[in-house]
Amino acid sequence: MTDNSWDSYAEGWDSNSDVITYSERAFRSLAETLDCKGARILDFGCGTGLLTERLAPLASSIVALDPSGKMLAVLDAKQLGNVTTIQSSLTRELVDQNRQLQEGFDLIVASSALAFVPDYTDTVRLLAKLLNRNGRLVQWDWLKEDSGEDTGFTREDIAAAFRDAGLSDIQVTVPFFMGTGENQLDVVMGTGTKQ
Repeated sequence: MTDNSWDSYAEGWDSNSDVITYSERAFRSLAETLDCKGARILDFGCGTGLLTERLAPLASSIVALDPSGKMLAVLDAKQLGNVTTIQSSLTRELVDQNRQLQEGFDLIVASSALAFVPDYTDTVRLLAKLLNRNGRLVQWDWLKEDSGEDTGFTREDIAAAFRDAGLSDIQVTVPFFMGTGENQLDVVMGTGTKQ
């Protein structure tokens, strides 16, 4: 199953200054939170791999998953030696059929990706199952202050989904924002650990 709706963004994605800034700030907030050195990482909804690129020098290996073939083509062209791409949505069937996903991950990152899945709670559950013991799931998305807003997640949305997935040591913070003044949007970061 593939989703081509993101294909049209692929060509200019890596030259969009907001996208670059978001990935830089997400990486910085991750580096301040945990040590990624030697980790086996899944970049869920990796897009063109702006976060993958920053993680690659630290990771032992990265599996980069995205439904957009054109986004992944941009990432593949970067020729990162320890990165493998998979073009697909995340499903139980994919996990059952893909050895790379079955091997488990020390870290799963989802940067501005989980707002686009059909079932957020179910996807977080599936991601949590892919973690090794003591593995961490880290999510960044737009913060929404109340459930009436259209996009993003409240702090409680994230904490509840992580709890439901059996994760512990859950922390939900707002490590950075994008824009200024009335156009400022806060970015929420959720982290949880598999015991």
